[in-house]
Parts: sequence; structure tokens; C-alpha cells
Amino acid sequence: MSAVHTKTLDLTVTGMTCAACQANVQRALRRQPGVADASVNLMTGQARVVFDPSVVQPDQLVAAVETVGYGAELPSRETSAVAAQELRDREQAAEFRRLVRQALAAGAAGVLAMALMPLMERAHWTHQWLNWTLFAISAVVMASAGRGFYSRGFRALWHRTPDMNSLVAVGTGAAFVYSAVATTWPGLFVSGGLEPDVYYEAVIVIIALVLAGRAMEARARRHTASALRQLVALQPTTARVVHDGGEREIPTDQVRRGDVLLVRPGERVPVDGEVVDGASAVDESMLTGESMPVPKRPGDRVIGATINRTGALRVRATAVGPDSVLAQIVRLMRDAQASRAPIQELADRVSAVFVPAVMLIAALTFILWLLISGTSPLVQAFAASVSVLIIACPCAMGLAVPTAVMVATGRGAALGVLFKGGESLQRAGDVTTVVLDKTGTLTEGRPAVVDAWSPPGADSDAMLRRAASVEVLSEHPLAEAIVRHVRERGLAVEPADGFSAEPGRGARAVVAGSEVVVGNAGWLRARHVDPTPGLGVADRLAAEGKTPVFVGIGGALAGVIGVADPLRPGSRHAVQQLRSLGLEVVMLTGDTRETAAAIAAEAGLTHVVAEVLPAGKVAEIRRLQAAGAVVAMVGDGINDAPALAQADVGIAVGSGTDVALDAADIALMRGDLSGVVAAMRLSRRTMRTMKQNLFWAFVYNVIGIPIAAGALYPSLGLLLSPVVASLAMAFSSVSVVTNSLRLRTAEL
Repeated sequence: MSAVHTKTLDLTVTGMTCAACQANVQRALRRQPGVADASVNLMTGQARVVFDPSVVQPDQLVAAVETVGYGAELPSRETSAVAAQELRDREQAAEFRRLVRQALAAGAAGVLAMALMPLMERAHWTHQWLNWTLFAISAVVMASAGRGFYSRGFRALWHRTPDMNSLVAVGTGAAFVYSAVATTWPGLFVSGGLEPDVYYEAVIVIIALVLAGRAMEARARRHTASALRQLVALQPTTARVVHDGGEREIPTDQVRRGDVLLVRPGERVPVDGEVVDGASAVDESMLTGESMPVPKRPGDRVIGATINRTGALRVRATAVGPDSVLAQIVRLMRDAQASRAPIQELADRVSAVFVPAVMLIAALTFILWLLISGTSPLVQAFAASVSVLIIACPCAMGLAVPTAVMVATGRGAALGVLFKGGESLQRAGDVTTVVLDKTGTLTEGRPAVVDAWSPPGADSDAMLRRAASVEVLSEHPLAEAIVRHVRERGLAVEPADGFSAEPGRGARAVVAGSEVVVGNAGWLRARHVDPTPGLGVADRLAAEGKTPVFVGIGGALAGVIGVADPLRPGSRHAVQQLRSLGLEVVMLTGDTRETAAAIAAEAGLTHVVAEVLPAGKVAEIRRLQAAGAVVAMVGDGINDAPALAQADVGIAVGSGTDVALDAADIALMRGDLSGVVAAMRLSRRTMRTMKQNLFWAFVYNVIGIPIAAGALYPSLGLLLSPVVASLAMAFSSVSVVTNSLRLRTAEL
């Protein structure tokens, strides 16, 4: 099926409680004609379907989910991803409260049932009266707090897609039916004149424990999405609009592009915009992870939800609703958390056959105990088979990977690193070689004055000021660097007359009555200025990867200015950190070999590939991949797009505002390379966590099911009661989620 003709749809799926549910929904969607791929995420309750709209329609996909016993809804038309996340947060909170209420009600009923037993015995109630009382209590619990297990579990059985609810429903249902028969016709089970055992209190306690486990699991799930929830909470609810000379406060979602907003010190910027008046410093740490406030003046861009620290600003709104940077970040995080890491496929394959296999094991356990038990075979067979049904837990397998993905993507966002999916999160951990673009990645990305020389006794500041007075009229990048440097030093730019320039050579003008010539040595000679005294300086600058700019004033050489694209302050340290992770680091650039060598030496790099065009960068990455390397390419996301796409992992260094970099798998929200180090470390730590989760989820079932079936009874006389089995089952899911939550505070 051609990808050109496919669409992607995200369905909201309800009723999923375990990995078997996830596998059932996924299998139902993939079986539909016209569906190219479908992936279901238990944590987020979303199904992402890639389908051919000429073959299958969204309504049919919803129907496919419903036919296997689950609910599905088409995506609603929220104004932004922020609104969608707020709705999901409310739904998760409501689910947690509901589970807590049900668990408490069932737990109270269990305590009442166990307390009634000794009281009734002291009051000389017969076993029959006691049993009928427990029958009534357990029936009420099953019909109220436990209703969801039976409605979903038996519906899944009816559709031949059994899940965790089916195991609980069959196990507790069998215990209840057995107890009811023993209560009604005790003679069927009387052995040696003793009254038969009943399991009413076990039914109640099992339901209470499973509900308590799900409540703890729901609470832990909410913690895994805390970073996303905190991001959403940053959105201010109101904005102060400047209107007709006055101000009025309106809800933020009513702000329109072009509105002018007043942002006072200490307030959050309501929406993305451009400063039209005022000066301040803005805390952008929510976006970049960088704690230092960023100076803002008229013409500078500000981002919604950042904090205005010092001065009042008037801001013209430029992006609102779904177009805002915050909404884009939330959407990227939601997409990443809804995606699946490739390692999840292992759990999916096991989950697809897990519940039917457990039911078969429970049936075989029942038959075996009937055959080998010497005393009360029916009672022992029944208890062992119910324990097998209850202890089996596909939930832990379903949560092992997505919980780690959710926590890791949230932790990454807090560090200014946006993973675009579970696959990129996993793949980054396999990287063996990191390829760094030079311009804009290792370096600042724009020329700057880094050196200035004047003949002995000459005024260096006067030379710079006169050069800037000429270059302010030029559009050349080197001219811009000289002007910016002079202004940052607080030097005045003087008026210039008679400006002229020759591309590739230089410019000239008359400043304060003297001709000022700025350019290369040949340009100065053409204007009758001897550059000889500065040639040695120029050679040194060139050897250091800097561009020499000669300045002549009044017919004499006044100095040489060195312009270069300086190394970012943290680049050398980042390269050292990457090497400490055992990674090979390569610099790839289209610049000259001399300049590349100078920057590489400054950054501490030994492997340099210079003078390559974009196609050459792609070829170099392919060469590394052919040699067996797993390559991460780090670039600015513009001219490096082909190389980013070719690499196994593309990492785009953003400006703090450009979050939708299509060619990249990972976006860095700030310009330094520390985010690359954080991404690699976080990916490796996350993969360890995923493998730990899957290991313990599998081992728990491999060990727990045989013990519940009675494997230790011949040697140790040990049998698990159904109540202990339910407690162990609840613990397994919570332990997996708790292990994933450790990523929130892991040292990176």
C-alpha cells in the first residue's frame, strides 16, 4: 500500500486495563482491510491507525474496536493540544477517584465479612446463616464495586478476546458459584462430617485488592505524565489586552493574532508574540531548561508561558491556540507518549496468547489436583485453579514499556530535549557515532569579531568605530559582525558619505573627512593603502580559522580585524562528555579544511570531514553506516535536513522556538550541545528501565503461576490462597510503574 494514499488517525479507546486488552484492540484494527498499521498504547488509551481512506473509513475503525468489546471515539476538534491534555488530565483524575471509592467500599465490605464470622460464631449462628450473610455481602460487592470486571470480562470472553478482566471475572465468579452451591447444597461437599469451605470473603478481598492495585496504578500513571501536566498548567488563563488607550482582561483563548498585550513584571507571557515596547529579561527555562533569563527588547520574540522578570513589556500576539510553541511542544510530547518503542513488540506477542494460556493452565491445574489430591480434592483443585487465574498478570507486561516512555519524554522536555517518539528514544541508546555539523551546532552560527590588531601607538577603538561607520551601510555578514561588535562595546557609529562596495573585495566611504577602506589586502592596494604591516597578523588569523579584514584610514593601514564563527561555550565540554560515553565524535562541515581544523582543535575533535556539500554529508553518513556504525547526526535542521533524515537518529539544534523540525527524531530546545549528551544518557537509562520492567513482568508470571498451581506443594507443602495471589498480582503492576518513575530523578 502506497504511503501517499494513507492517512493517520488517533482513536481514543476505552475499557482497556491490561496488555491483553491492548493486543486485542491492536489485532482487531490490523485485521481491517485498508489498514497499513495500527499501534495501541495502554498508558494513553490511544490507538494510532495508518489506513487507506479509499478502502476503510474512520467509522469502520471505531466499529472494529467495538466488536471486540471495547469503546472507541473519533478525535474531537480541540482548539489545541493543550486543551486536549487538560481534558485527559480531568478524565484520569476522575478515574482515580472512582477506583479509590470502589476499592474502599470493597475493602470495607471485606473487613465487615471477616469481622462477622467470629461475632456470629459467638452468637451461636449456624454455618448456614453465616454463609447466607456472606453470600449477600459478596453479591452486593460483585454487583457494585466489581461490576466492571464481570461486564468487561465476560464480554471479552464472548468476543473470544479474553483479558485481565476475564481472569478476575472467571476466578472470582467461580469462587462465588462454588460457595453458593456449597451453601445451598452442603451435602455435595461434606467430607468426614465437616462443613464445606466457602470463599465469599476471598471473593470480596480479591475484588478489593485488585481495585486497590488499579487505583495505585492509576495514581502512578498520573505521575508518569506529570511533566506534561505541568507544562499545560503553565498556560496563563487570562491576558491583558491594550485597547483604545486602556486595558482589559480577557481569557487567553480569546486572544487573536495582532492583539497588543501588556505583560507586567512577574507575569507569564500569555501567548507567543513580538515585543513592540519595553525592555526586560524573560525566564525561558520552561522551554529550554536554561535558568538564565534572556534579555528582550523591541523586535525580539517572546514565547507564551515564559516568565517576564524585570520590566513591563508590550507584546503583539503572533501565534495563538494550536500554532503556539507551547501547544506544539504539548502535541509533540503527546505524540511521543502515544507512540510505541520497538521493544514493545515482544510484550505484545506474549500478551496476545497470555490470557488463553493462563485459562488452559488453570483448567489443567484443576484436573491435576482432582486426580492426585488425597483429601478434599475438589476444594484443593478449586483453590489452586482460582489462584492461577488471579495471580496471572498481563498488566505489568503492558505497562513495562509505555510507562518508561512517558516518564522519559517528560524528563527530556524538562531538560529541553524533545523526543518525537518511542522509536527515537530507543534508537538513541544504540548510537555508536555522533556526527556534528560545524556552523550553528558546534559554533554560534553567525560571524563575530574575535580579534583586533592595530599598529603600535594607534587607537584600536577608533579603528573599529570608523570601520563600523562604513560597514553599517553594507549587508555583508562580516560587516554585520563588525557593526554588532562595536555597538555591544558601546562605541558610537559616525555618519558616512560616498559609500561604495565591490562584492568579494570590500567597501569604502568618507567618515569625518577621511576615506575609510575596509576589505581584503587586494582591495586596500586598489585604494592606494599598503597592507604590508598587517600581512603577518592576517596569516596568523587565517591559520586560526579566522577571516582577516583590513582597515585603512586616510591612506594608511589602521588595523586588521579577525572575524570568525566562534565555538559555542559548552561545545568542548559536550564533546568530552560524548566521548566519555564511549561514542566516536565526528565533525562534518562544508567549510575550508583550515577553518575546520582550527575549530576541531578548539573543540577537542580529531576526526574531521571538511569541504562537503549537503549531498556529501549524506554520503559520509552512509559510509559510516556501511561500516557498521549507528549514527546520530546533529545539525541545525535547515541545510542539514538530508543528513538528519539519513542518520539513524537525527538531532536538530533548535533556537528555543522552532520545535517542529520534520527531518529530526529529536529536537533540542536550546542551542548548546549539552542536550545531545542528556539525550544519549536518558535513552540509555530508559532502555535499562524498559528491560528491567519486561524482565520482572515475565519472571513474575514464570515464577508466580507455577507456585499458584502448586509446584511447591510436594516439596514444601506450600499453596497460595487466592487472596495472597491477588495481592501479588496488584503488586506486580505497581512495581513496574514505580520503577519507571525513577527516571524522573535519575542522574544524567
